[in-house]
Amino acid sequence: MSNSNKKDLIDRYLAAYNAFDIDGMLSVLSKDVRFENYSSGQLTAATSGIGEFRQLAEQSKSLFSEREQRITSLAFGHDSAVATIAYRGKLAADIPDGLSAGTVLDLQGQSEFSFSNGQITKIVDRS
Repeated sequence: MSNSNKKDLIDRYLAAYNAFDIDGMLSVLSKDVRFENYSSGQLTAATSGIGEFRQLAEQSKSLFSEREQRITSLAFGHDSAVATIAYRGKLAADIPDGLSAGTVLDLQGQSEFSFSNGQITKIVDRS
């Protein structure tokens, strides 16, 4: 798979994510996609398979009134890519750790993507 094809898949995934388009996000993922989210080195969420991923995406969608992931740099491996991501999201509702609706989160992180057969097979988010 060429680097331009990998970048296209990532761009399509992020555009769908930013638009709250879950079907668009799923359209570039393999059926057995693995997702992991780490915050400060701790695993905070993980899914195996597109069904679990959809469930997490639906839950996450309701947390934000607006959100954007933007690539600030991108490096390619053989069947992988690592994107440095600037993330901005506005909370839609109060959350248990004390942040209130309307709070804007500005975070930096990395997303590691793995590819096979023209699809994204694994996403690991780190912030």
